[in-house]
Amino acid sequence: MSGLIIGRAPVVRLAAPAGDGGRFIHADIAPGRGMMLLQATATIPHLGDVGVLASPSLTAAAGQLDGGTEDFAGNAAFAFGGAILAPFANRVRGRFDAAKRTIETRIMGSTIELPANWGGKADGAETYAMHGLILDRAVDRLEVAPDGASATGLILAGDFGRGWPGDITHAITGRLWARALTLTIKAVNRGEEPSPIGLGWHPYLALPSGQREQARLTLPAKSRVLVNNYDEVLPAGEIAPVAGTPYDFNRDAALDNLYLDDCFTDLIRTDNGDIIVDVVDPAARYAIRIASPSRDVTAIQTYAPLDQAFVVVEPQFNLADPYGAEWRGRDTGMVVLASGEATTYDARIELRG
Repeated sequence: MSGLIIGRAPVVRLAAPAGDGGRFIHADIAPGRGMMLLQATATIPHLGDVGVLASPSLTAAAGQLDGGTEDFAGNAAFAFGGAILAPFANRVRGRFDAAKRTIETRIMGSTIELPANWGGKADGAETYAMHGLILDRAVDRLEVAPDGASATGLILAGDFGRGWPGDITHAITGRLWARALTLTIKAVNRGEEPSPIGLGWHPYLALPSGQREQARLTLPAKSRVLVNNYDEVLPAGEIAPVAGTPYDFNRDAALDNLYLDDCFTDLIRTDNGDIIVDVVDPAARYAIRIASPSRDVTAIQTYAPLDQAFVVVEPQFNLADPYGAEWRGRDTGMVVLASGEATTYDARIELRG
């Protein structure tokens, strides 16, 4: 345990087993903020110790994760590091109530209120719910393995205090290996009514050189979700092929001056069923990979602004606004758990060089 408190719980530092060459050293997790990954540190022979994620210092992170105005409903958790997203990833639209700072929306026949914690910055832009309901949630029980390499946080979420259908329990495990950091989320519906679940992860993969334009991305996908604009970033209900467009990253391609806040779908898996995304920083002779074998991952949201030295790669179950009318009945990736059923989300970050 760390002496630093975030979200009323001490930060946990995981230690990796010894290994040769480039390897992870330690990783810091905040059980007080839904088991979000604050930072992972690796040693690379020609670079020394490297922060794998774009994150502030732990002390600065604690200052940002303060529950204040900028951290409403846990917003600061998805501004750096690697937040856990549940029971939905991305955006959910609804009728905005400014006085209560909520949106009212329909989820599987139920009318519920969600925190209106995000929205566009332009005048008149829409406000909506963003990235789930555990961003500011502390775990109910924590277990750290005797070897110090893994920790599991149990969140007895119930209806998330919002009337979400079902009674959900999440067991979130982070484990650090010499060459990889793994995340496993097991969600169980202990309620009597069916529950929709969309899980995801939000890691900011740092570019050690600081040179964003020369970074290269490989993301095997056939399609991209079209959005209304890059301010609200709301789905237009259309899926477009990436072939022949600047958004085709099926083969290693430089980011150059292409702004990304885009969701890729119709993902192409390897022969063993993995979804694999590679981010390469040639100027630093450095490469990082995020992969997921989870069968329910249907989308990869990416975020790479022009003036920042990171690429956010978010494997997630669902498309944005999964119950929106714009989808006209399309399967948007939400998993429905019957009473007693469970689903598992797995992802990992690997050092590639």
